[in-house]
Amino acid sequence: MIGVIFNFGTEIVEVRVAGDKAFFRTNPLGGYATIDGLKLSKGGVVKEFPDLKGRKDWRIVSINRFKKKLKSLKNEEERVDYIIEDLEKHGYKAKAIQKTGFRPKRIS
Repeated sequence: MIGVIFNFGTEIVEVRVAGDKAFFRTNPLGGYATIDGLKLSKGGVVKEFPDLKGRKDWRIVSINRFKKKLKSLKNEEERVDYIIEDLEKHGYKAKAIQKTGFRPKRIS
């Protein structure tokens, strides 16, 4: 399992990758949610997938594409790299990363 901490404005977002699954949380006292439980910005989704602009099922299609992309990557490190790259396009800043059994490392 690999965890990454992001800053988004004043908000702290934690992402964990375990196997081919990604979990997200914004409240350190709350539990993790899968991408199915997140609020997605239609503008952000259309920016990533312009073909979903006029579709009513844009949310479901974008979630399925994200899950398919994660499963296509070889290991957790590649999945974390993909998530960091993807979230940084939308204004998130990766601050720290931690693999299970290791100390956290700051990301500059």
